[in-house]
Amino acid sequence: MSDSLKKAALDYHAFPKPGKLSVELTTPAESQEDLSLAYSPGVAEPVREIAKDPEDAYKYTIKGNLVAVITDGSAILGLGNLGPLASKPVMEGKSLLFKRFAGVDSVDVEVEAESPEEFINVVAAIANTYGGINLEDIKAPQCFQIEKTLIERCDVPIFHDDQHGTAIVTAAGMLNALEIQGKQINEAKLVCLGAGAAAYACCNLLVDAGVQLENITMLDSKGVIYAGRDNLNQYKEEFARKTDDRTLSDAIKGADLFLGVSGPNLLTADQLKTMAADPVVFACSNPDPEISPVLAHGARDDLIMATGRSDYPNQVNNVLCFPFLFRGTLDVRATEINSAMKLAAVEAIRGLAKEEVPAAVTAAYGGVELSFGREYILPKPTDHRLLGAVAAAVAQAAVDTGVARLPYPSQYPLGSVADC
Repeated sequence: MSDSLKKAALDYHAFPKPGKLSVELTTPAESQEDLSLAYSPGVAEPVREIAKDPEDAYKYTIKGNLVAVITDGSAILGLGNLGPLASKPVMEGKSLLFKRFAGVDSVDVEVEAESPEEFINVVAAIANTYGGINLEDIKAPQCFQIEKTLIERCDVPIFHDDQHGTAIVTAAGMLNALEIQGKQINEAKLVCLGAGAAAYACCNLLVDAGVQLENITMLDSKGVIYAGRDNLNQYKEEFARKTDDRTLSDAIKGADLFLGVSGPNLLTADQLKTMAADPVVFACSNPDPEISPVLAHGARDDLIMATGRSDYPNQVNNVLCFPFLFRGTLDVRATEINSAMKLAAVEAIRGLAKEEVPAAVTAAYGGVELSFGREYILPKPTDHRLLGAVAAAVAQAAVDTGVARLPYPSQYPLGSVADC
């Protein structure tokens, strides 16, 4: 990052006052009567009602539109384990995106915890304050058990965005890329470089979407994850298969799909050249991808490429998913975020990329004409239609699968959401 960009980033967070969030009032608090209703004695009435029926917390408090972004700071962006407090700017950023894109009120919670069990206990103890929990920047493999246990213990939906938000956007883009390249998902050979939270969730969701498990080769820092390899955790074991491949060079030969969720410059041009015709390459390491787009396009003129960067086409960006997924989840008061809801989000996102791009989106991206094709497989984050399309699809899937506690809204998006 250049010195000027570093300064701009620091100034952005420091001015006009520190941080990116504030609390706003939604009711009048000017007169003596206002204050008597807001606090004592008026506040006693909703307290009594909630004590009689906990569901009334959704009627009388912010709970139904409130998401907590919670972390232990053990896997901050690409920076590693820098601790909970250092993660606060990232968590505030997630809260900003919730509000900006989907009208969801959000607070960040950074937890000092000595163990996964301690973290779980803290989050479980406070979860009922919120309408949903967005887990963030928690290292693997602890994140898998943390999410699983919290889902079992909590009465509100739990969602680890590093896993599932990444997976939803990745699956949407890959399905569109395969369609453009004329390939069938159930025949495609996938190589996944990386075996952490994002890799595990992406591959699982792609299997739900139609990729055959036997067609997936996953690699970690030691090479191919193969059946019989020593010291594999239970999550890697799920993707261990019988193969003689041991290296990326072995595995990449003839592959249709490459998914990189690992580190910079790990895929070479020579390795890329051995992939099947019309390959799809998702090099999502940030800020430096597994192979640079310039190098990749220089090696192959028949590929579709996506990265995590905004300065190249086809950015895999979680903001295409998580604000709208939670919007739909909250609006029908879903008890969980299940596979059907994730796949509904996938289809909504990929479907939007095939529609005509609004003029406002084109203008926001320098007037460049955007249309469904090799350099436009995912909608842009500024596309206002994401709110209605993704939230509606998720809400409907929640209703259809029986996890919604409210009916599908008669008008969608809800008025309060449309005003965000």
